[in-house]
Amino acid sequence: MERLLLGVEAFDFLDKEGIPILKTVLAKDENEAVMIASQIGFPVALKVSSPDIVHKTETGGIKVFLKDEDDVRTAFTDIVHTFTSNHPGKRLEGVIVQKLGKGLELIVGTMTDQQFGPVIMFGLGGIFVEALKDVSFRLIPLEARDAKEIMEDLQGYKILKNPRGEKVDLAAVENFILQVSHLVEKHPEIREMDLNPIFASPKGVEVCDARIKIG
Repeated sequence: MERLLLGVEAFDFLDKEGIPILKTVLAKDENEAVMIASQIGFPVALKVSSPDIVHKTETGGIKVFLKDEDDVRTAFTDIVHTFTSNHPGKRLEGVIVQKLGKGLELIVGTMTDQQFGPVIMFGLGGIFVEALKDVSFRLIPLEARDAKEIMEDLQGYKILKNPRGEKVDLAAVENFILQVSHLVEKHPEIREMDLNPIFASPKGVEVCDARIKIG
């Protein structure tokens, strides 16, 4: 039986497996959200948490660049009101408070091909994913050279190598790709995984959002 891991459930799974994620905590009310945001450190992002909603952006379920307590309270109220108004009957677990990601946005995905088995996909995330559709693929399991080559295969590799902002830790990106490959090897029940966006910076790599299909 297939099951979809979203939000905190997906992050908990990745965190336990050693996959680097942005600090992410579920808040049940606005006071708890403020307390968590203060502990994480401003600015933060808030995201609706519901097992019934896959695309949070399309539902008005994400607020970013929240700089202080008032921003968090207002965003929490807006997210809950929008969700309950537009999605009657759907389950609301709470609102995720998350450290604000910084760096170049990347995407890593896995899928199970009926003929070839597990496959990993890598590409530039954010606006580049739709504008360039620039992604590359490899069969799992990967070796170290595969992780390097899947990056170099991108037409936009020069963006990854020389971003307009801060330099990206390319070794950390390679290691992350290998980690995802190992994760799928370890858990063959993972039928599909979408890690997007992932933020790559001089400090390493962190997953910002995740969707994992188990079956």
